[in-house]
Amino acid sequence: MNISILGCGWLGLPLAKALIKEGDTVKGSTTRREKVIHLQEEQILPYQIELFTEGIQGDIDAFLSGSEILVLNIPPGLRSDPETDFTGKMEQLLDHLTRSSIKNVLFVSSTSVYKDTEEFFVYTETSTPNGNSRAAVEIIAAEKLLTANDKFSTTIVRFGGLLGADRHPVNFLTGRAGLENPKAPVNLIQQEDCIEIIQKIIEKEAWGTVFNAAFPEHPKKEAYYAKKAAQNKLALPEYDQIHPSKGKIITSERLEGMLDFKFKHNI
Repeated sequence: MNISILGCGWLGLPLAKALIKEGDTVKGSTTRREKVIHLQEEQILPYQIELFTEGIQGDIDAFLSGSEILVLNIPPGLRSDPETDFTGKMEQLLDHLTRSSIKNVLFVSSTSVYKDTEEFFVYTETSTPNGNSRAAVEIIAAEKLLTANDKFSTTIVRFGGLLGADRHPVNFLTGRAGLENPKAPVNLIQQEDCIEIIQKIIEKEAWGTVFNAAFPEHPKKEAYYAKKAAQNKLALPEYDQIHPSKGKIITSERLEGMLDFKFKHNI
């Protein structure tokens, strides 16, 4: 199968390698020139592509050409540029997508589309996204743009916080004080499980639906990060105990039902 992955970063690169191992032909994109050679060394057909609201830099049509599936794996980028227009970038991409050979799109989304509440509301795949942060609004708009287009079928995967051997939130929280929401449940998922979920969606042709993807255990933030900090011999983060905690619980029922997926990697 021919697959294009827009965004061969922390998740996209190991995903590409896993797909190639299964015999797929993979085109991968990066925004950095120095990474093009690295993609090529991994047998990925490399493209340097960057999306802007004014247009797309790089040969996006060649990148999409001949592929049946697009894995859309680019974050909104609001942390580095709070004024960025992610929806505008998606509109630019959509113009090329509708004229391409792509039949199915897998959009890597986020559980941030669901609002945190003091009641720790439980969200399923049938829950309506209600987040009102800038990032949530942008991601929800992108989801709607993609699912409304009848030129291809879109599956959305809303991942919880991403973990991996080289990536854990505790490394950014260690020693910090006044952190919010100590009693809020965590919604996390390991990189290896993310990759298997995407592979199963492709394998089972589970298109035109929505999946939540977070590990089924949801310990409280304060206790969880204290444990992880102790394990890694890091300074404990300190939390604001005065204000009420807000959070949510993400369930991933469709993964088991539609994909026959079982989480293999504890958080």
